Amino acid sequence: MARHLLVVYHTQSGTTSRMADAVIRGARSTAVDGVDVRVKSALEADADDLLWADGFILGSPENFGYMSGAMKYFLDRVFYACEDRVNGRPFALFVRAGNDGSGAISSMRRILQGLAVKEVQEPVLIAGVFDESRLGECEELGLTFAAGLEAGIF
Repeated sequence: MARHLLVVYHTQSGTTSRMADAVIRGARSTAVDGVDVRVKSALEADADDLLWADGFILGSPENFGYMSGAMKYFLDRVFYACEDRVNGRPFALFVRAGNDGSGAISSMRRILQGLAVKEVQEPVLIAGVFDESRLGECEELGLTFAAGLEAGIF
């Protein structure tokens, strides 16, 4: 039976989208066979998507030292519908930041802590000037997460 991986992200300038594309490419790698990957924008994803997922990866730009408003809106919409229903499910984060990214990461972690989910990989953070060479880390994040789901490690 296939495992389910949800990738939810928001982008405005396009650099977070490039990170998401790399994460998705890794998650859909031919090296991983037993994982269905569903991709949604933060404005489209809903509680049914999160409940479908055996694990999820969230991506956001850092806006004003915080996660994007769209990511916050997604988390607001799903929180109560998913509370006590996704306990223990694995998650990972990726963030594109003009500053240090710590505010975006900590704000997402704080809300996710309330859902009792577990972070299984360190976030991929690209801060400052966008570094194209770091996209390999995003691809690795997606591949490792999907492989962990497939193997039942997460």
